[in-house]
Amino acid sequence: MQVKAVSKYNRISARKARLVADMVRGENANHAFDILKFTPKKAARLIEKTLKSAVSNAENNHGMDKKDLLITTILIDEGPTLKRHRPRARGMASAIRKRTSHVTIVLEGRQKPIKKAAENKDSRAIDKKSDDKKTEKVKMEEDK
Repeated sequence: MQVKAVSKYNRISARKARLVADMVRGENANHAFDILKFTPKKAARLIEKTLKSAVSNAENNHGMDKKDLLITTILIDEGPTLKRHRPRARGMASAIRKRTSHVTIVLEGRQKPIKKAAENKDSRAIDKKSDDKKTEKVKMEEDK
């Protein structure tokens, strides 16, 4: 099962963030956290935050275990560019482009079975009751 987390409008250029993304692509989630923790780049903090969100989504929404998760896809896309101007000599201005990026992380892992004995027994009982009602209807139609 695949789990996804997206972080948008991060104030770092996609080119700089891709350097860090290439380091953790295809890694186990636990190992990726270790790599990102010791990477001295701003992109490492942003990717770590998104990875933490993806792992939380997997654990809470899909019942997966953190140690079984693998980073299958990590995409760094360009976001909108903020355009600013810097005054230059002789009344001119030069453009400053403040680039943004979007981080998408897709994790894959196996889903652990959620066992709730009481609910399973109740659902079987309900199914049995509905089956009994169906057979009664069929018998009544045959008698007519």
